[in-house]
Amino acid sequence: MDYSGCIITKKTIGFYLMVIKVRNIITLLFVLNYCQVSAQTAPAPKPQNVNPELRKGNELYKDKKYKDAQRVYTTALQKNPLSRTGMFNLGDALYKSKDYENSRKVLEASIKNTKDKKEQARAYHNIGNTYLEEKKWEDAINAYKESLRRDPTDADTKYNLAYANAMLKKDGGGGKNNKDKKDNKDNKDKQNQDKKEQDKKDQDKKDGDKKDQQDKKDENKQEQKPQGQPSKLTKEQADNLLNALQQEEKKLQDKKEKGKAVPVKMEKDW
Repeated sequence: MDYSGCIITKKTIGFYLMVIKVRNIITLLFVLNYCQVSAQTAPAPKPQNVNPELRKGNELYKDKKYKDAQRVYTTALQKNPLSRTGMFNLGDALYKSKDYENSRKVLEASIKNTKDKKEQARAYHNIGNTYLEEKKWEDAINAYKESLRRDPTDADTKYNLAYANAMLKKDGGGGKNNKDKKDNKDNKDKQNQDKKEQDKKDQDKKDGDKKDQQDKKDENKQEQKPQGQPSKLTKEQADNLLNALQQEEKKLQDKKEKGKAVPVKMEKDW
């Protein structure tokens, strides 16, 4: 949905601030480096235009004191509720604190408060990153597409979109639900394993040593499971995936025009 025509009020901003239960703010836009996923940045404001509180929030953010930065950003937003950069950077700080839901709420508010396509694209990009962190591949894909509709040339967003599509295909469309099921299965397996170890406590040391070695292998396997790192894809691979997706959507659009379209989950209005 395009929010470019929407204007947010001070009352609406106040509602968002009450929901997230934090108190402060910021003006510079920082690089979001989560799981090696590229995030959007904005041009640094001229020094004379930087709000002192936002500058303080910037320093806290640089020092990775994200909770403190949130409080400073929110205080600044209380004084200037329509500050788009304040909202954007508060969303970034919440993201860094792994508060993905509230990060999205603030970023969505910043989208409604601007008609600038580039600013909207950056916010949608980072919304996509929050979904990517939660392994909600389809939601991430939709957010990245919204970003590309506003800035079709952004290479970082294309890269992240291709990665999210690759992970969706790898998981068979299940995303985080599949991960939860796997985690539950792993927990049950470990409980069963603990019981076996107790039952075999009288076995000789040789058998015990062999069992310890197997446990270490299992633990290593757990530690090595995919973490959703985009570094597993090269830029060339990402471009190839994106091109394939665009061709697939074009074919589906052609079929639709001929009255032969089939229902798909992906949007078509590139």
